[in-house]
Amino acid sequence: MEYRKLGKTDIEVSIICLGTMTWGEQNTQDEAFAQMDYAIEHGVNFFDTAELYAIPPKVETYGKTEQIIGHWLAKTGKRNDIVLASKVAGPGEEWLPHIRNGQSRLDRKNIEAALNDSLTRLQTDYLDLYQLHWPDRSTNFFGHLGYTHDPDDHSISIEETLEVLNDIVSTGKVRHIGLSNETPWGVMSFLKTSEDKQWPRVVSVQNPYSLLNRSFEVGLAEVAIREQTGLLAYSPLGFGVLSGKYLNDQKPVGARISKWPDYDRYMNEQAILATEQYVQLAKQHGLEPRNNMYSSQNNMDSIHHKWR
Repeated sequence: MEYRKLGKTDIEVSIICLGTMTWGEQNTQDEAFAQMDYAIEHGVNFFDTAELYAIPPKVETYGKTEQIIGHWLAKTGKRNDIVLASKVAGPGEEWLPHIRNGQSRLDRKNIEAALNDSLTRLQTDYLDLYQLHWPDRSTNFFGHLGYTHDPDDHSISIEETLEVLNDIVSTGKVRHIGLSNETPWGVMSFLKTSEDKQWPRVVSVQNPYSLLNRSFEVGLAEVAIREQTGLLAYSPLGFGVLSGKYLNDQKPVGARISKWPDYDRYMNEQAILATEQYVQLAKQHGLEPRNNMYSSQNNMDSIHHKWR
């Protein structure tokens, strides 16, 4: 296993991070325990979760993934063996009515409540990395291309959010902070505010990155390298599409898109055509695409391919 520094910190993290968002929905606790044991045995020391999980989000499974990890930590006593990351949910009044009565925002009340609840479920008194799951402001993420400005956007300011993060870092409940589903403008705004206020600096950005989604390369790659805010790449197989298992209208039993067809971000005509060519190329070289999840990029401080 290879290890790299997490941003500008002294934390060494495995180049492969264990993603957990299916636990409590597609995976049982026993299966999750087996995955965590397997990861540790093979040198994976970086686990990522979120208050939102399991996916798809619903009241019955809210926080379930963190609970499972907490039970594993209590059973194994391996808290000091892992770098543990979680996330606070951003705004979601219409689609997340079960999270703080649909009023989740990146303000003091919500961040402090979310963090304390996550720590309780995880059965730990601190997180190594705490991330903002998506921006509070109106912008493009979760597969949306193009930016449409909303002059009536009543978002929580980046300065207000960072002030809260500064305070929770000072308590020792969080060691470092990160972003997720962010834009280049967002990352640089957080970095500038941190510098101006002498508050904790963002160490990582968790965004999608795969052969079907290379948008990170357009603007965020330069930010990641110049500012040492490394990429934690999620969906390296594009929701499993790049494995080729959905080609020719296949619907594998139990697979995510088979169960939830609305998760079709990488199922459009262009994505399917590209996947067909990637699979063909892999086979020409004697490779099985679904077994080749790992790749690396030079000069990035943190590239993590999440098992999802």
